[in-house]
Amino acid sequence: MATETITRRQAWLLAARPKTLPAALSPVIVGTALAFADNTLAWLPALAAALGALLLQVLSNFANDYSDFFRGADPHDRLGPVRVTSAGLITPADLRKGIIAVIAAVALVGLYLIWVGGWPILIVGVAAIVAALAYTGGPFPFGYYGLGEVFVLLFFGVVAVCGTYYVQSLALTSVVVTASVGVGALVTAILIVNNYRDIDTDRRAGKRTLAVRLGRRGARLEYALFVAVAYGVTLVLWLVEGAGAWVLLAWLTAPLAVQLVRTLMTATDGPTLNHTLAGTARLGLLYSLLLAAGIVLGR
Repeated sequence: MATETITRRQAWLLAARPKTLPAALSPVIVGTALAFADNTLAWLPALAAALGALLLQVLSNFANDYSDFFRGADPHDRLGPVRVTSAGLITPADLRKGIIAVIAAVALVGLYLIWVGGWPILIVGVAAIVAALAYTGGPFPFGYYGLGEVFVLLFFGVVAVCGTYYVQSLALTSVVVTASVGVGALVTAILIVNNYRDIDTDRRAGKRTLAVRLGRRGARLEYALFVAVAYGVTLVLWLVEGAGAWVLLAWLTAPLAVQLVRTLMTATDGPTLNHTLAGTARLGLLYSLLLAAGIVLGR
């Protein structure tokens, strides 16, 4: 899509990066399935957790677009989708207002979840907002120092699954924590593809992602490792945590996972890598849906 034909509404949609939003819903789906299996399902907190997760993903996307523009990490020759600030589709001042509006929306949802879950949700919520802003912004943008994977695995995997379960059950179990690692591994794999695609432009901008530090071969192996961890987690759930063999339904997505790993091993062009990124997001959602189904069937 030529930038001159993009409307203002389309520009804001681009800034939200809708293809990344399934990654925000995946942990909520699994956390809610775990609550159902433990007879603690509560629909209103579950829906609030889903809305909060989506808003945090949008906040992260807005903040990254804004901060990367000022740090020079979004040149015109980047292989990824259009970044609205660098393309001149949304001014930095307007995007800053958008960031503030999303933070306000997160806070409103958070107030309800704090009322349900108490002070632990307050601490987690504030940390999640700060982390979303600090990923590429602030005095220590940890996405620029190879710590992006830690952030995503923690907040979009462990915290998201455990938080969704907690606001419904007001407790945590080892099964929940274990499952959260599997979901988080695939969400992190999305980031790995993104950083692999942007290695050259990130290196020029001084953005020392883990992909830049490891190089292309190392980043490919990192991707394969995180994908493998997700499937290993289902075995742990079955053999160690006693979740039942139904959790192995997630393995029905293994052929897609193998295909994506193979593609990344040879891909270097932008369209193929963007397709692989979207495919990884789809893999994470399908994996989570099937894992959730297995948890429910094996209750």
